[in-house]
Amino acid sequence: MIKHLSIAEGQYNIESGLELLNPNIIWIDIFNATKEEITEVEKYFNVELFTSQESEEIESSSKYNETEDEIGINLNFLRTEKRNHVNEPVSFILKKNFLITQREQEYKTFLDTYKKIKSVQPKNGTDVLLSILDTRIDFDADLIEDLTDKISGISKGLVKDNNLEREILLKITGYQESTISIRENIIEKQRILSAILKSKFFPQKNYEIIQVMIKDVGSLLDHTSFNFERLEFLQNTFLGLVNMEQNRIIKIFTVVTVIFMPPTLIASMYGMNFKFIPELDKPWGYPFAIGLMIISSVLTLLFFKRKRWL
Repeated sequence: MIKHLSIAEGQYNIESGLELLNPNIIWIDIFNATKEEITEVEKYFNVELFTSQESEEIESSSKYNETEDEIGINLNFLRTEKRNHVNEPVSFILKKNFLITQREQEYKTFLDTYKKIKSVQPKNGTDVLLSILDTRIDFDADLIEDLTDKISGISKGLVKDNNLEREILLKITGYQESTISIRENIIEKQRILSAILKSKFFPQKNYEIIQVMIKDVGSLLDHTSFNFERLEFLQNTFLGLVNMEQNRIIKIFTVVTVIFMPPTLIASMYGMNFKFIPELDKPWGYPFAIGLMIISSVLTLLFFKRKRWL
C-alpha cells in the first residue's frame, strides 16, 4: 500500500494509490508494497529504493548515507511482540523537497504523524522527517516510562512481600533485555540526529529543533542507564535474599541436628550390649533415660540462644 501527502493551495491531502501521484507530494509512505508499486515509485520520482537486505544492514555507513542530491537513512523501530521488543527496519529517502518512507509493519508513530499533519503543517520532506523522528522519540519515552513502572512494581513486591519466586528473576532478566534493546535503539537515533545536524539538506531554522531532539535523546539514555542500574540492584537484592533464605534453612537444619546429638548419644549408650548397666535393672531406668535425653536437648537449645546463634 502507498499513501502520500501533498500540498495544494495551502491544503494538506492524504491519499492512497499510484494513480494520484503528483508534483505537489512531500511525503510518500510505502507500507508493505508490491514490487510493481515500488518500481512505479522509483520510476516516477527517479530514486532507487532500499532493498530488504540494505534496510537490515548494521554498518554505520548503511544507517546514514548522504550524497549531493539525497539522504538515505535506515532506522530500527521497536515493536512489542509477546512481551519482547523486536527491531524492525524503517527506511527514509530525502530528496529535493519530498520524503519517501519504507516499512513492513504498522507503527503508532506513523499513525500519530498523520494525525498531527494539520497542526504541524510541514512545508517539505525535511519537516515531515523531523516530525516522524520527534513522534518516535516521544514513543520511546513512553516505552521507558512503562518499563520504569514495571520495575517499580517488582521493587515494591520484593521489599513488601519478600517474593522470591523464580518468575521474579525471569522478569528482571527480561526487563534487562528490553532496556538494552531500547538503549541501542535510542543510541542509533542519536547518531542519526547528529549526522542530520551536520547536513546541508536541513535549513538553519531546523537546527534548533534538531538540537532539542538530541537533548531529549540524551535524557532518555540517562533514564535507560538508571533503569539498568536499578535492575542490577534488584537482581543482586533478589539473589541476596535467596542466599539469606537458604542460609536460614541450613541454619535450622544444623541447629536441629546439633540439638538431637546429645539424645542420640544417650540412646546409643543405653543400646550398647554391656552386661552391667545399672539403670537397666531399676524401675526408674526408662523414664530416667528419656528425661536425660530431654534435658540434654533443652540445655543445648539454651546454649544456642545464649550465644545468639538462634
